Amino acid sequence: MSVEATEIDLRPRLHIQFLRVLAAMWRQPSGKVGLTLLSAHLFIAVFAGVLVTHDFAMQDATAIFAKPSAEHWLGTDNLGRDVLSRTLLGGRPALITTFFGTMLALLLGGFLGIFLGFIGGTVDDVAMRVVDAFLAIPWLLLLLLIIAIFGTATIVMILTLGILYAVAIIRIIRAGTLDVVAQDYITAARTRGERSVTIVVRELLPNVLDVVLVEGAMRWSWMLLTFSALSFLGFGVTPPTPDWGLMIASSRNFMSISVWPVIAPMIALSTLIVGLNLSADALAKALGVDRARIGG
Repeated sequence: MSVEATEIDLRPRLHIQFLRVLAAMWRQPSGKVGLTLLSAHLFIAVFAGVLVTHDFAMQDATAIFAKPSAEHWLGTDNLGRDVLSRTLLGGRPALITTFFGTMLALLLGGFLGIFLGFIGGTVDDVAMRVVDAFLAIPWLLLLLLIIAIFGTATIVMILTLGILYAVAIIRIIRAGTLDVVAQDYITAARTRGERSVTIVVRELLPNVLDVVLVEGAMRWSWMLLTFSALSFLGFGVTPPTPDWGLMIASSRNFMSISVWPVIAPMIALSTLIVGLNLSADALAKALGVDRARIGG
């Protein structure tokens, strides 16, 4: 069979597998809620430019802390900016940065976790001691140090979050790999004299992929919280770009005057985190992964 024919055959299978997993997630109560919330946030992030009714940076000195009205559905903030427009646009920086950060973390952490679990021996022991030592460092302080040195550019945030979270993922993926390596079909493949690369690609990776996917969904929600915490501390996006953490930080001292500039981004962030966690839970059930076993 030609390479082209093989590719044509594989695509429908992957598509069907994806739809089956999605259907299995939807059958879970947590999946219905989680996927609905996540889909709503992704839709808003993509089409926020069409949905907003005001320029997010436009200031109106005559409408500072305006109450919700037909003109400003969620009122305005301390600079007279429309809260709804800023909230709708505020999810974009977090979603973009953490999505690519999560992908980077999964690629690095997944590759190293599978490699260490498969090779074992002294290399595995030494590497895991390094991982343990790194995990003992307070992450937030390390993040602040790196960002203070290299700045808050999006690429810096993606690389920093991705590499730091990859270290934690190594341990999880390695544990899943060790469970698979101990199986008889891996021993049989080694006995047949198959190359290590072939064993990893054909036997090991397909049986660890479910753990990788669930871990990715879980880490995405945790990375969102970390990114929002950095923005809250002033180390995230640069004003006046709307961001939920930054919005909460800049308006929290004015809650006695108006609560909407704080409540709106808090609700948005909370529903996104809840949606991701419920989706991760439904994905774990659909794939038969024990979240407690992999560190959930």
